[in-house]
Amino acid sequence: MADIAGLAASAAGGGLFGLVGTAIGRIAGMVEARQAQAHERARWRHDAEMQKLRIEADAAGQAAELQKAETSGAWAGLSASMAAEAAIGESYRWVNAVRALTRPTLTVLLWGITGAVFMKADAAGQAGIVDTATFAATAATLWWFGDRAPRREVR
Repeated sequence: MADIAGLAASAAGGGLFGLVGTAIGRIAGMVEARQAQAHERARWRHDAEMQKLRIEADAAGQAAELQKAETSGAWAGLSASMAAEAAIGESYRWVNAVRALTRPTLTVLLWGITGAVFMKADAAGQAGIVDTATFAATAATLWWFGDRAPRREVR
């Protein structure tokens, strides 16, 4: 009978501690699982943010390449225009006099129109106007007032 009482006491005592230990173990497992899930969610958020930044950087790079191509093409057009005019040669004196009078007027008119449009545009439109007007005014100034004298060979 002593063996049965000792076995019962041992089972009851171990069972209670076993039950408490199991409950604590399960709770600890759930806490660890939640921490692991929180860590994974944070890592996924970070990865998603990094991917978003990569996409934005790629888009900015593509926009810069497009702007570079547009600018390059615009300067190539100006160069072709100046080469075509140089190929025309000298005109009549009165044609050159009319050009000399109208070019300053057209320059002032170009800047006036650009200024009026600029004042009515929103911020994005103003940025585009500044880029376009800067190129146009520079091109016009170079084309209209640039060195157009015949080239002399240096001996």
